[in-house]
Amino acid sequence: MDVLGKNFEKYWSRFVEQENITEEQLSLFQKYASLILEWNQKFNITAITNLSEMITKHFSDALMLNKYMDVSKVKVVADVGSGAGIPGIPLKIAFPHLSVMLMEVNKKKVSFLKHIVNDLGLKNVEVCDVDWRTFLRTTEGEIDLFVARASLDPHELCRMFKPSSDYKDAKLVYWASQLWEPDEKIKKFILKEEEYKLGYRKLKLVFMGLK
Repeated sequence: MDVLGKNFEKYWSRFVEQENITEEQLSLFQKYASLILEWNQKFNITAITNLSEMITKHFSDALMLNKYMDVSKVKVVADVGSGAGIPGIPLKIAFPHLSVMLMEVNKKKVSFLKHIVNDLGLKNVEVCDVDWRTFLRTTEGEIDLFVARASLDPHELCRMFKPSSDYKDAKLVYWASQLWEPDEKIKKFILKEEEYKLGYRKLKLVFMGLK
């Protein structure tokens, strides 16, 4: 698919206006979209294969984070269950100062992520293929923010807040449907919830951390 075709100009123009990105950043997003579509013909990288939906449901959704927190003040982001690189890569493109860790255990998706990082020339981006529990148990590091979108169950994610975890003081943002309701085990970690609309979908960002 020609992601630069005239049929898609309006979608990219709207994206640039809404997200206030530069021409250089737009070029990276377009190349990223093209690579997703190319790889998706061979492997199941993402269920979304329509470019207009990719721009809205992947790219704009990832950047929604900046509407509810100041991403410019974040230094290191870890994207748990990164899949096609969402939201980690869009955040990196829009906020080049970020150091980003893309956490993914699926081998084909790991190969895809490494290819993306290399092809887009992204600096300070690491692909980590260690599973979540092993990561929490065996690693340590300076990570400000963990993000998770359509990946692990929140109960698994909240293992990061255990007293033994090196990451217990970091924050976590979980992309959820508007209908998602946390149980008592999760509620104690919720700092705030921010609801938003993306097209016809009603969603929310759930911010978690130790209170």
